[in-house]
Amino acid sequence: MFKLPTLDQVIGEFDTVLRTLAAPAASIRPHPDRELAEAEMNDAEKTHAAGLMRVNHCGEVCAQALYQGQALIARDPAARDALKQAAAEEVEHLAWTRQRLDELGSHRSLLNPLWYAGSFAMGVTAGVVGDKWNLGFLAETERQVTAHLESHLELLPEQDAKSRAIVTQMAIDETSHAEQAIALGAAPLPAPVKQLMTLTSKVMTHLSYRI
Repeated sequence: MFKLPTLDQVIGEFDTVLRTLAAPAASIRPHPDRELAEAEMNDAEKTHAAGLMRVNHCGEVCAQALYQGQALIARDPAARDALKQAAAEEVEHLAWTRQRLDELGSHRSLLNPLWYAGSFAMGVTAGVVGDKWNLGFLAETERQVTAHLESHLELLPEQDAKSRAIVTQMAIDETSHAEQAIALGAAPLPAPVKQLMTLTSKVMTHLSYRI
């Protein structure tokens, strides 16, 4: 049986919301593209690369909210720690993608607050139904995110080595998160839940690429 969060926890979670949506994220690890030169791209290529990186930044905002909601409700300390570790690495992804958007002269998605709220609600729901499903949701989320990132490696301009380096490292991290969740006892999600997650992801991707 889960416990309702304390006032201190609520204040801490609200601080996380503000830092994710408004404050610049920090990265403990060096940025994956730090030693790579900026590529020559025409306006169309740069706009396309920026759209893809905006989608990736939006995905990391969603991941923060999702893991925040899941960790808030998780009963098992090991599951909670796994979620918090994943969230910490997602903060680095936020930093990498935000800087890359700045370098490309573009903006973050204006819909980030909406995606954050929806993802947080999904995370809380996953946490309420039990830790094995909570971890299962984490594993499936990371599986879908990894596939999404790998597709971006096919879509990014070939010469954009900086964006490619970031996306490649992100995909490695997401795979690691999924494997950790499975090792901790993640339950496979029912097919309808997976399909709903895929549909939601497509809507987010379509809108955040443009807005």
